[in-house]
Amino acid sequence: MKLRVVELLLVTTLPALFLAADGVPPLGISLATLLGGTLAAGAANAFNMIIESDIDQLMDRTSKRPIVNKEVSENQAFAFATALTVLSLSIFWVFTNPLATALTIGAITFYVFGYTVGLKRRTSQNIVWGGIAGCMPVLIGWAAVTNSLNTTALLFFMVIFFWTPPHFWALAIKYKDDYAAAGIPMLPVVAPIAKVEQQMWFHTIAMFATSYLTLYSASLPNWSYVANTALTIFFAIQMSSLRGSQIEKSAAKIFHGSITYLSLYSILLVAAIFITF
Repeated sequence: MKLRVVELLLVTTLPALFLAADGVPPLGISLATLLGGTLAAGAANAFNMIIESDIDQLMDRTSKRPIVNKEVSENQAFAFATALTVLSLSIFWVFTNPLATALTIGAITFYVFGYTVGLKRRTSQNIVWGGIAGCMPVLIGWAAVTNSLNTTALLFFMVIFFWTPPHFWALAIKYKDDYAAAGIPMLPVVAPIAKVEQQMWFHTIAMFATSYLTLYSASLPNWSYVANTALTIFFAIQMSSLRGSQIEKSAAKIFHGSITYLSLYSILLVAAIFITF
């Protein structure tokens, strides 16, 4: 289920629930959304492992996954992923609403067929568009509370959309040889580091812009802009470290820094709802 990856999805789901409710969201809906979201993401990840079992065995980073090691057969994994999907959608349908359920179906479908099957092995922009699936928890959380979407939800979605490429490309720089061995055209594999850095900065600047627009759209207090500026400076410093001789070490620093940034930004969104001075 790649639960360490799922943690990040939950980190962005929580503030979406609070923003949508403009305060504390209903407990039942929140628990159903977090549980259903965990199961849905786990299902998508399990389907991903089935489809990519051939390339997982070629990469050191993924060579210990259960299907590669024959700890779980592909048929067993498929049954497990299918059961998770059915359970997740049932939870959303019963405890939230049709819109949240439909968005969850869309997220699973796009990750499995759009990203894993369609994009990952075919284009260096795979993670840019494939990252849409990872942005969906924001919309799902919002829809679960309001049965609708608005500008704030879409702007928060865009924050995650622009956050994903520099986050993942930093990881791809570190594991460039792995991706090359598996024949996956991640940007750091097929482009010079200067081009990768340029693209990472483009998405980072767009992320900064949409992070402020999200605060504005949600009518959050002035202090949140100051706090967000501190986060912006923090991540910009992380990004600046990519230049130098120790590229892989810098990339690892950016990867972990991006997780810290997103976590703190999510906390900021929730705190700003309640602290209004």
